[in-house]
Amino acid sequence: MTSKLSDWAKEFLRDDHVAVVGTLNNDGSSHLTTMWYLFTDDGTLVMSTPGRNQKVKNLRRDPRIALCVGDESRSVSLYGTVTISEDLALVRQDIEHLVERYVQDAGIRPQVSATLVQQSRVALHFTPEKVTEFSV
Repeated sequence: MTSKLSDWAKEFLRDDHVAVVGTLNNDGSSHLTTMWYLFTDDGTLVMSTPGRNQKVKNLRRDPRIALCVGDESRSVSLYGTVTISEDLALVRQDIEHLVERYVQDAGIRPQVSATLVQQSRVALHFTPEKVTEFSV
């Protein structure tokens, strides 16, 4: 485990993938979900999710988060603590960037963004403190 991402890992995180995100339930068990994410130039991982779901409840109680992105021969796992924001301007900005990354049809992006904004979402940001990379 290191605290820095290699160049190949940075490029891999910018490729077309979704992440598996892990948080800790009240009883200490793992809560895993897949999520859209954005890896920014400054190394921050950005996500957006409805504020009422289990992962947000878990993160409000314990901000530790794990995120894994992988394919058949490579993976990058990232660990750290998350910041949760309900600031509507930030949430909207993050949603627009995520929709731009994941929705290929530019014509429907405004509609998808509007639908997501109406879901009372929060912004999740974290800069990895520990990193594990795997490649065959």
